[in-house]
Amino acid sequence: MNLQPETSMLFDLTDLRLFIHIAEQKSLTRAAERMHLSLPAASNRIKELESRFGMRLLYRENKGVQLSPAGETLLRHAQQIMQQVERLKGEMQEYNNGIKGHIRIFANTTAVTEFMPAVLGRFLSLHPQVNVALEERLNHEIVRGVQEGTADIGVAAGTTQAQGLHVINFSTDRLVLATPVGHPLAGAGPISFSQTLDYPHIGLYEGSTLQHFLNRIVAETGQQLQLRIQVRGFEAMCRMVEAGVGIGVLPYSAALRLAGTMKLALVELSDPWAVRERSVLVQDIDALPQYARELVEEICRTPTVGEPDA
Repeated sequence: MNLQPETSMLFDLTDLRLFIHIAEQKSLTRAAERMHLSLPAASNRIKELESRFGMRLLYRENKGVQLSPAGETLLRHAQQIMQQVERLKGEMQEYNNGIKGHIRIFANTTAVTEFMPAVLGRFLSLHPQVNVALEERLNHEIVRGVQEGTADIGVAAGTTQAQGLHVINFSTDRLVLATPVGHPLAGAGPISFSQTLDYPHIGLYEGSTLQHFLNRIVAETGQQLQLRIQVRGFEAMCRMVEAGVGIGVLPYSAALRLAGTMKLALVELSDPWAVRERSVLVQDIDALPQYARELVEEICRTPTVGEPDA
């Protein structure tokens, strides 16, 4: 049976909450109790859902219920919808508390740790009635978040496949190698990343954009990365490097800042991918509220960093 356009949205939030509870409890009876519905009422809601979609959503068994493949798909979307509803309720409540705007940003590791704190400090001082949610995400998650509307603004570095999005390149940074003073690679001049793989590395945690990128580069070359230890941020990485634990790759903007207080040698990487464009991603710049457009402008004033000394 084909899903008819006029019936495609004939379900309500109660249906979705009930279905989520059924999936969690694996029991129609317990789910009905959680929803304060009678068992016949809950059963009728599920039967009507199956009728509207024209397919079985649940397998009713002696030990409870199991989701069909179509039911698994409905569950995934139901959970996303309910998360959006809760987010909407929270953000609307903020308007009662005096908040007049809300911006959600997905950004890469460098943006979150290096320049977005200063950007947001300036922006929020001028817009006290605007709330900002800043989340660190991988590049493909940043793109998808903006495409799907989960994020209003994305901030990414390097090559991004951002089909259908407005991409604004606003500055350039580059990845460099940090070594202890006196390390064999210190002062070596531009070197390739593959030349560093003979030495133990200090890496970022697995969820970071940069570590994900470096892991992919290593996998493509068929070589191995000797990760001695993984840490939460660039400062911790450089402290480990200074202590002689290993070497590490990080953005020059971060390395330059940290080298001012630590004994580090910074070595230029010759790989083309080491030079990275920083980009702001939005669906439609003209469709953003005025305060969001002003935040994009503030981000775009982030300067390009200089070249490391060879």
